Amino acid sequence: MSGIIYHYTGTGNSLWTAREFAAQLGGAALAPMKGKNTRQDAAADTVGFIFPVHMWGIPGVVIEFIKSLKKNPDVYYFAVAVNAGQVSRTLVQLKELLAAEGVKLSSGFSVELPSNYVPWGGPGTDKEMKEQFEKARAYIKEASAIVGKKEKRAADKGPLWQRIVFTWIYKMSFKWVFQMDRDFTVDEKCDSCGICAKVCPAGNIEMKSGKPAWNHKCEQCLACIQWCPKAAIQYGNKTSLYPRYHHPEVKLSDMLDQIK
Repeated sequence: MSGIIYHYTGTGNSLWTAREFAAQLGGAALAPMKGKNTRQDAAADTVGFIFPVHMWGIPGVVIEFIKSLKKNPDVYYFAVAVNAGQVSRTLVQLKELLAAEGVKLSSGFSVELPSNYVPWGGPGTDKEMKEQFEKARAYIKEASAIVGKKEKRAADKGPLWQRIVFTWIYKMSFKWVFQMDRDFTVDEKCDSCGICAKVCPAGNIEMKSGKPAWNHKCEQCLACIQWCPKAAIQYGNKTSLYPRYHHPEVKLSDMLDQIK
């Protein structure tokens, strides 16, 4: 099999997932979703998309990237939606997106990992996270076997109530996500290191007078708040109460490499 896996990540969960799939698939190439990529690897007979669920759907930057990618109906396309337990209708949404361009989503998988959405709380205890990592790794092994054999499989989806309620919320909030960075603030712990600006996959942050400023192109990945070494960035009124999280097997250097 000759494959390429495109990935998008803010705090490392999706990058780790992409690495695990690549290893199971015999070293499929990895490539970050960034900018407009109008062609895929010409030799690839299998193409994967691995990304986080944002607001119970596909992040805007992922939609734009996939739309820009040159498609081939003879390719086996698979997708992995990384989430904290509420995949909702995300993979069905992707199936429809691809179908509109004349190609099929052959399989779609939901991988659950610790939550990085710190405004709603921390990622869980060390024990809980360890159990999630082990469960995810086992599921990835099973899913990779399906992909490796190019088997057709219905996309994973959440229960009906999620697909109704959360899809409605996603549709109502989607056009406003880029403005949700208005609730970010920076406190006195900030030492002007600039990591938040460097790690933002949307290029949404610039340093002004030594402090981060958000420019309303936000994807709500929360890379800025989670990678800040001083925990100086807050979102709303409660994030100072919760521990920060990024995948323990993903380093800051890994994140910076994919953004270059």
